[in-house]
Amino acid sequence: MSTLICPEDFSPITDAEAIRKACKGWGTDEKALISILGHRNATQRKMIRKTYEEMYSEDLVKRLESELSGHFEKAVYRWMLDPEERDAVILHGAIKEKPIPDYSSIIELSCIYSPQDLLAVKRAYQARYKRSVEEDLAQHSTGELRKVLVSVVGIYRYAGDEIDARLAKSEADIICNAIKSKELNNEEIVRIITTRSKNQLRATLNRYKDDHGSSLTKHLRDDGEKAANAFLAALRTTIRCITNDPQTYYEKVIRQALMKSGTDEESVTRVIVSRAENDLEVIKELYYKRNTVSLDHAVSKNTSGDYKAFLLTLLGNQN
Repeated sequence: MSTLICPEDFSPITDAEAIRKACKGWGTDEKALISILGHRNATQRKMIRKTYEEMYSEDLVKRLESELSGHFEKAVYRWMLDPEERDAVILHGAIKEKPIPDYSSIIELSCIYSPQDLLAVKRAYQARYKRSVEEDLAQHSTGELRKVLVSVVGIYRYAGDEIDARLAKSEADIICNAIKSKELNNEEIVRIITTRSKNQLRATLNRYKDDHGSSLTKHLRDDGEKAANAFLAALRTTIRCITNDPQTYYEKVIRQALMKSGTDEESVTRVIVSRAENDLEVIKELYYKRNTVSLDHAVSKNTSGDYKAFLLTLLGNQN
């Protein structure tokens, strides 16, 4: 359920003129931009971009980039892109993260999205950056982590309901034997977690827990080495993205981002901007149940300025 509040009457010409006025002169009228863009859905924003370019022979997104700065600029920039292009930008930034790729963002897109939606993002990525996602991932990651990331991005998972109970039992035993042998980087573990359909993997994980008394994520723990940390954390993230519903997963992401000693604005922006027109209302409800404080309040407490005002607008706060 969306949190976006849009007016019943909408004119892309009026909005384009108001945005042009907000960007002219010595200072940008950020409040005016928020009042317009924070209350327009994806179709309307696309119409505004097209109308603005026709009227002023200028790319609106580039103009906004030049007018704004910081976390506010990044949030508005991503908000103005088409959803597939936005996800491609997020994916590109995650892959280029130093010293290792931001595997959480990469896995979110790969495992929460449907195979068709992921394919659309990958096409947008290739159109924008003239390279495949797999190509860039292979270049910017190494070792066991590379195997996980390239596999989850590259696979087109079966999305049907079919489950093979015998296969679930067999693969649960394969995983158990590898863990007993302390082969946490076993290729079979990677293969099963990164390629099986969501329903099949859930069946395997349930069988593993029933037969061996604990969840697989508890057994996929590192030996203290940084490379192993990232590899095993990526496997655990993959499992959580597949076994949890998306809203529960994203609630945890934004909760942890806001609870850090220094707010993780990248994650906060990613969740709010990408889910505002989808299921952010459900995420807000889960957040309140989990934390006994509203997400609006938490965002207001941990962010500031125009960035805060924009996020609160997307959250449905009309103040």
